[in-house]
Amino acid sequence: MSWDDKEDTRIYKVVVNHEEQYSIWLADKENPLGWKDVGKSGLKAECLEYIKEVWTDMRPLSLRKKMEEIARQAQSS
Repeated sequence: MSWDDKEDTRIYKVVVNHEEQYSIWLADKENPLGWKDVGKSGLKAECLEYIKEVWTDMRPLSLRKKMEEIARQAQSS
């Protein structure tokens, strides 16, 4: 952990986009365009730990859907 992380006492929030990709954003800032709150906030380390627990598949949603479609087509062939 870097010195900056140890001293960072700001409150962050976890945000997610339409591709189900996660990030953190300062809690007192307006969300970036296309991102929405997931309801988790806290210190940086807490938010990053939350993301680590819930974001288990790093592929964007559109890619996961396309791969599922290809798998279904292969099974029906």
